Amino acid sequence: MSHTTASARRNRGLLTCYFLGLGMVMAVWGARMPAVQQAAHLSTAQLSLVLLAAALGMVAGLCSGGRLARPERLPLLLISGAVGMAGTLAVLGQCRTLSSLLAAALAFGIAHGILDVATNSAAVGCQNAYGRPIMSSLHAAYSLGALGAAALAAATAGTSHSTLFLVTSLALTAAVLAAGPRTLALYGTDQSPAPTDASSGAAQAALPPTRLWLLGALAAASLLGEGAAADWAAVHAYSLNATTAVAASAFALYSAAMALGRLSGDRLTTAFGAPTVVRAGALIAATGLAVGVLADSLPAALAGWTVFGLGLSGTVPCLITAAGTGGPKAVATVSVTGYLGLLAGPALIGALASTTTLPTALLLPALLAAAIAFLAHRALENTTP
Repeated sequence: MSHTTASARRNRGLLTCYFLGLGMVMAVWGARMPAVQQAAHLSTAQLSLVLLAAALGMVAGLCSGGRLARPERLPLLLISGAVGMAGTLAVLGQCRTLSSLLAAALAFGIAHGILDVATNSAAVGCQNAYGRPIMSSLHAAYSLGALGAAALAAATAGTSHSTLFLVTSLALTAAVLAAGPRTLALYGTDQSPAPTDASSGAAQAALPPTRLWLLGALAAASLLGEGAAADWAAVHAYSLNATTAVAASAFALYSAAMALGRLSGDRLTTAFGAPTVVRAGALIAATGLAVGVLADSLPAALAGWTVFGLGLSGTVPCLITAAGTGGPKAVATVSVTGYLGLLAGPALIGALASTTTLPTALLLPALLAAAIAFLAHRALENTTP
């Protein structure tokens, strides 16, 4: 085994831990949202403001991270972003007023955005050193972290959210600091040297603006589907006379299928190429959700959301890999555009459902998945690990 390969393997393990921690923090925060609302006596509208502050912070963090994330700065961005997220999670657990929650949520979002760019940019560098796809498995770590933390939050429902947030924060901060020396050694092992102006220009030439925005649009379409699953899968199942527990399982099945798909995504990408994997997966997702929605039965709906998660599992990792050829700024651009789809999707589906029906509105993410399949080759042609 060459030194580069051995280093890449170690760095892959390190980055897996960062993706895992990112998923855990987001799941703990989301799962205990009702407790946050109750502790601060927030109305639904006020809670929406807190979530909006976190979203705006993330967009700001993504943009700032994209400007700052040169290869030699990635270790510090990884550490500062992770510690920032863990620290602000603990602060969020102590907030009891709207104003304090708004400030803490904004800081939480900024740290999230910075860490998102740093992890994905570092993952692109690690993947380049590997010489084969590993991005999907790294994103699977995020999904598994989120599933594990959601289960933890459910199991500790009798514990105050402040305590859970604090313990999670301390554990993750300790883990990040313990991994600090290894993180600081990340640059110079499997990361490319900082680009000169000439090489930076070449990277931009390799990823024309039209292709960059196409990648962003496909990321937005994919993440709109993820947002639809998160906010509407349970509602859809409940509308088909599911019990509360069965309705909740709709999103759990979607999430488990996405994690499973991402665990096998790298092998599929190696065997068939990113355009084929994304195109086939998107077609499967579109068909599964459309059938699940139109069949008007609970078993079909649960199966549809499961197939939808499995089909979309490889899309974002492949899009981030393609964006990585343009450097961290391109990764940030695709991430910001995609995140806008995640934010807008649930509200857009709600608006469509209010003027038509929920099943009709849920055909939107299925149609967008079909669009991803149609445009995958153009966006991902000549993609290499």
